[in-house]
Amino acid sequence: MPSLKKLLLGDQGLVVIFVVAFAIVALTVPNFMTERNMLGLLQSVVTIGIVACTMMFCLASRDFDLSVGSIVAFSGMIAVMASNATGSITLGLIAALASGAFVGLINGVVIARFHINALITTLATMQIVRGFALIVSDGRAVGINNPDFYQLALSRFLGIPTPIWVMAALFIVFGFVLNRTVFGKNTLAIGGNPEASRLAGVNVVNMRIWIFALQGLVCAIAGILLASRITSGQPNAATGLELSVISACVLGGVSLAGGRATMSGVIVGVMIMGIAENVMNLLNIQAFYQYVVRGLILLIAVLLDNLRSSAAGRHR
Repeated sequence: MPSLKKLLLGDQGLVVIFVVAFAIVALTVPNFMTERNMLGLLQSVVTIGIVACTMMFCLASRDFDLSVGSIVAFSGMIAVMASNATGSITLGLIAALASGAFVGLINGVVIARFHINALITTLATMQIVRGFALIVSDGRAVGINNPDFYQLALSRFLGIPTPIWVMAALFIVFGFVLNRTVFGKNTLAIGGNPEASRLAGVNVVNMRIWIFALQGLVCAIAGILLASRITSGQPNAATGLELSVISACVLGGVSLAGGRATMSGVIVGVMIMGIAENVMNLLNIQAFYQYVVRGLILLIAVLLDNLRSSAAGRHR
């Protein structure tokens, strides 16, 4: 029994649970394994998956970011409006990436240099950035003038939509950064013990700023692809995204206490979130119930994180 518990609470156990759940769903839910549904499932998790790549670093360093949904919406708005104003999609994309990175940088500076709690800081920027998105758009969706902008989401490579390739590429890049670079090792070290990391020569303040700046940049990428997919800049887009992303990360074994994260676990967590929503849609379950399911998934994720931390002897 102890070995079974150890397996279920470990990274390998998460994969086993995912494979078993996937097999059960594939055998019991009609049309789940069709090519159309599989591509639709992957496209539905693109935004969560992309943002989770860097939320993993935030959580692993004992921080978190509640402003990601607002940054995604704001960056998408900037991409569309700048493209419309200049007639250049490239300039629109650059403006969106810069705006996302800037918001992330502000978060990082306020949190790391001024020692303001991450919850309060990102809750404030969540409201501020969403407010700016509503102000610049007058609270309405902004249409895309250049049809080529749509191709960012509609184009395909080897029959697979480009956004899925972008998500996969980011999984690979940030997985490499986490496991094979000094940046990744320092992130986990800061999450494990910030003071010991500082004494060991790690610039904890700069590291935290970089992590939040990367978070903003990646949110901008997600915002651009989302705006292209929904064919407009929507100031109310990605509402509640932060909870889905945090749920996916914690389900994937990223510790809320910091110091533990794996990209493979995050990918599994993202897919669990996507499959849950996909199955409810295939079974024609009302959208209202999806809020309940998301809340239960978040609760289960936090419970699992607590059990993992206890099993590892890391009591809060």
